[in-house]
Amino acid sequence: MSEAEGGSAINLDQMSLEELNQMRQQEESRLQALSGRYAQLRAAAARLNASQTAVSELSPASEGKEVMVPLTESVYVPGKIRDPNKLLVEIGTGFFVEKSSKDTSAFLDRKVKLCDANSDNVTKIIQVTQQNIESIQMTMQGKMLEIRARQEGQRHKASIEGCDRFYFLQSLACSK
Repeated sequence: MSEAEGGSAINLDQMSLEELNQMRQQEESRLQALSGRYAQLRAAAARLNASQTAVSELSPASEGKEVMVPLTESVYVPGKIRDPNKLLVEIGTGFFVEKSSKDTSAFLDRKVKLCDANSDNVTKIIQVTQQNIESIQMTMQGKMLEIRARQEGQRHKASIEGCDRFYFLQSLACSK
């Protein structure tokens, strides 16, 4: 298995089935959380790309054009564009800065690149986590095969011992 989060390698062969199962469940939970994070990043990138498209469609001819201004996600009011080169850009939770169309476009480009880079990093972590799960499952299967083989060996040994006893008792009966 690859390096654990703490940086040390984990020897799966030395773990019990119960420990392996617990580790697999942890990795599966981690995978689910990472997949959710990836989806959030892709949704953010899509919103930023939509914003870039909207900004690129603004021109001096847009002045006076009627638009719907969102008050909430589902409530809008009519408005008019006063100056298509002066945009309010949200730079953080509830913080807005006035920027030109060009500066807004550059800001959105940086944000999209950041989302893409983070998405790539999360994708790599997802791949490692999937490999970890696969390694754990393979180790679990190997341990289960060992247990079955031991049980079969014990059954076979018991049946042979049973046959030996049968022949021994039969030979005693014949000698009388």
